[in-house]
Amino acid sequence: MKPTPEQILEQRIWRHFSKGIKQYGLLGEGDRILIGLSGGKDSLALLEFMAKRARIYKPHIELEALHVRMSNIAYETDTSYLEAFAAQHGVQLTVRETGFDASTDTRKSPCFLCSWNRRKMLFETAKELQCNKIALGHHQDDILHTTLLNFSFQGQFSTMPARLSMRKFDMTIIRPFCMVRESDLSAWAEAQQYAKQKKLCPYEHDSHRTDMRRIFDEIERLNPESRHSMWNALEREGKLIEE
Repeated sequence: MKPTPEQILEQRIWRHFSKGIKQYGLLGEGDRILIGLSGGKDSLALLEFMAKRARIYKPHIELEALHVRMSNIAYETDTSYLEAFAAQHGVQLTVRETGFDASTDTRKSPCFLCSWNRRKMLFETAKELQCNKIALGHHQDDILHTTLLNFSFQGQFSTMPARLSMRKFDMTIIRPFCMVRESDLSAWAEAQQYAKQKKLCPYEHDSHRTDMRRIFDEIERLNPESRHSMWNALEREGKLIEE
């Protein structure tokens, strides 16, 4: 029987997901992994595919999930949906809240403060739940956009690695979707009818990431092979694994 378009899509995502895990050594026997579940399409898909991977006998892994709410940013998160989604895939979800005061802490941008506080909560909860790894839903497009951002604004050829060992915290960050395209995850989210969570961030207009997305799309239009060229450059320079 000929596979359906949805089955073909799932197979393609699974193939790239599995390749990234193997190529960058993201999973090991006995790993306890905390999945950052924001409620966006990427994190929902990550939990779904990681849960599927956890059902494979080797390596044996255990999963937990965390949803972090920011007290000072307007949210319309359906926590019950996220809990039911996680439970459907056999994963326990923990919900925590944190925040920051942008009016008193002016050393960094609000986007940095939000990200830093979320990351701090991820580390604290991972330690509490005795996890040794944190899995984030960043895909290949995120990694390439970050490369352009760092090159353009920091003068550095660097990115978000697929595997990052944090020696100071005795924790490893992994990005299992590192070789999966955003377009495939968007199509999968639509096919699975994921419920959209609303985040009304007052600082979104301050971010350059949207600009980089537009620039990257134009680069790909000029040269369809640019994605592969940039990825190969990151691999040659050892930027996708940081020990």
